[in-house]
Amino acid sequence: MFKVILPVVALFVISFSSVAQSDGGGLLSGVTGALKGGLSSDDISKGLKEALSKGATTAAKQLSATDGYFGNPTVKILMPPEAQKIEKKLRGLGMGKQVDEAILSMNRAAENAAQSATPIFIDAIKDMSITDAAGILQGNDTAATSYLKGKTTPKLTEAFKPVIQTSLDKVDATSKWATIIDLYNQIPFVKKMNPDLAAYVTDRALYGMFVQVAQQEKLIRKDPLAQTTSLLKKVFGQ
Repeated sequence: MFKVILPVVALFVISFSSVAQSDGGGLLSGVTGALKGGLSSDDISKGLKEALSKGATTAAKQLSATDGYFGNPTVKILMPPEAQKIEKKLRGLGMGKQVDEAILSMNRAAENAAQSATPIFIDAIKDMSITDAAGILQGNDTAATSYLKGKTTPKLTEAFKPVIQTSLDKVDATSKWATIIDLYNQIPFVKKMNPDLAAYVTDRALYGMFVQVAQQEKLIRKDPLAQTTSLLKKVFGQ
């Protein structure tokens, strides 16, 4: 009997080792770690949802504050790439103040719009399945942010753009932008330009939002001080 069992056991061990090696130790080691830590699928799902809610809410709060965008070099909104030659020419003509005002107003518009992100994030987080959560837990340091980005970008764009447009008007960015474009278009022999300011600011505002969410996710995954609840400690402290 042992002569029959031993080859079967050996084959099982070899097969399991091959799977583990091909997996790079990721999924299998992660699942093993989760089991050793006593994590249930419900723990994983609730922990991921709590982490995402915390990260998304914190990111939105940070960016909606005064200088949330403008004072953060990582997400600060600058002139559109196609308009950077406008900026260079205008600064060279002594119109740096007008350019600076336009840049500030774009960032103020993004800050005004950022607060509208939270409810959209929360709705997407509520819809997260246990399968989604398990995959995210085994993913890289920003897997949860990538999930959230995939689920919310269309809705965020739809919600952000009118708020951005209203905010641009509110902080007088539209007229400042129009002034810059008019000044540039008066320069002899230049190609006339008139890019969609609201679309550009919306795109950069969303980029900055996900950068901030990703930073929060990394903190929660790696920094015990950011694991502020017993559930977060249980899920991410493994």
